[in-house]
Amino acid sequence: MGNSGIVSPPHRTVDAVIAYGPVLKNVTQPGPVSVLQPQRRPAVSSSSPETLRRLASWPRMSEQKTGKWLPDDDPVAVELRLAVHAGDVEAIQRLLRNDPALASARLVGRGGGSGTPLHLVTDWPGYFPNGPEIVQLLIGTGADLNALTTSRGTETGPGSETPLHYAASSDDVDVAEALIEGGADIEVPDGSIGTPLDNAVGYGCWHVARLLVTRGAKVDKAWHAAALGMLGRLEELLGSEPPAEDVSQAFWHACAGGQRRAAEYLLSRGADLNWEPDYAHGTALDAANGLGTRQENVISWLRELGARSAGSD
Repeated sequence: MGNSGIVSPPHRTVDAVIAYGPVLKNVTQPGPVSVLQPQRRPAVSSSSPETLRRLASWPRMSEQKTGKWLPDDDPVAVELRLAVHAGDVEAIQRLLRNDPALASARLVGRGGGSGTPLHLVTDWPGYFPNGPEIVQLLIGTGADLNALTTSRGTETGPGSETPLHYAASSDDVDVAEALIEGGADIEVPDGSIGTPLDNAVGYGCWHVARLLVTRGAKVDKAWHAAALGMLGRLEELLGSEPPAEDVSQAFWHACAGGQRRAAEYLLSRGADLNWEPDYAHGTALDAANGLGTRQENVISWLRELGARSAGSD
């Protein structure tokens, strides 16, 4: 949880998700949830005895079902990851020419969990150079747009996410648009919060949230509509006698999204001004004082570069 009050996105790396499985929930629905952060693990040499034991222990999977699979420390997998992070389109084209099956390969980690090259492109913090172009390149070579991360082998479950879930958690709207243009399913459930729209709203990723709604994502929760300022839809979802908890939850998210008219409407419907969710810290005032994920991402990036505030002189 960051200082914003908005649920902080899972600052995962694909390495961590591959190694430890999907991001875990620590509370149940409804509404966004906070997440447990897996720790990054040290790399293991692809020729080490540990790697060989890991390969031997993986579940036997049919080639038709899973296609190509690689340990995440295989030299090709490492080269692909570095090329994605650098935005090196030519290197990725070369890797795909040498082995087109790499586009849909399962990159399998120490714990047996797996992701795909599209998960690499959409991984936190997002905004990798040439991300949309790399997405299109992978799709054109046969990448599975709706592949889910797995906890072990082919096992999926709550917390398993598609590449679009990932993009919706960093607010990388250009990559999200490339995925949707390529045919990604916008309603896949059971991500770290739920659908891609659940993720986008819950993590304060407003650009992707609005893109998803524009492309037809279902706004079927009052806190969705409130956070996005969709007053007509909000009235429809609340109905004549909504539960008090739903009204206060929607109010909190309206404030998180900077939607004053929605917030005023919800106060008139009886929202608790100082209600606090059990999946985030702080009241509506704390949420309103926060930054969206995109702004927090840029602030972190500037600090990594050594930028300083004028006020710090």
